[in-house]
Amino acid sequence: MDFNGTWKVYSEENLDEFLKVVGAPEMVVMMRKEVKPVIVIEQKGKDFTYTMKTPICTKVHSFSIGKESEMTTLDGRKFKCIVREEGGKLIAETDKFTSVREIQGEDMIETLTAGSVTFTSKSKRV
Repeated sequence: MDFNGTWKVYSEENLDEFLKVVGAPEMVVMMRKEVKPVIVIEQKGKDFTYTMKTPICTKVHSFSIGKESEMTTLDGRKFKCIVREEGGKLIAETDKFTSVREIQGEDMIETLTAGSVTFTSKSKRV
């Protein structure tokens, strides 16, 4: 699994619904639907640094496969999760959602599920 690199989001499905289900403030929902972020992933073995860049803010998360990490939402709420690797996919589970990130051909696909709502983001390496 080679997630290293800079990725530009080009497609998002059900973003509004997902953000509302996980409790994002309306301001974040409105701002985020207007922006396609750039994601930078640096991988060194089991250690990752994940940076999401938008014109409004940049968020950096560091995590190691199999270890609990604290992350922060765009609006500043903190949450804990453990990221695991399974079949070349990165899977993160929190009390509110599950994230599955994988490489399919030239694309990075992230599927986030919260209850019955699924959000899908597709990115290309730049």
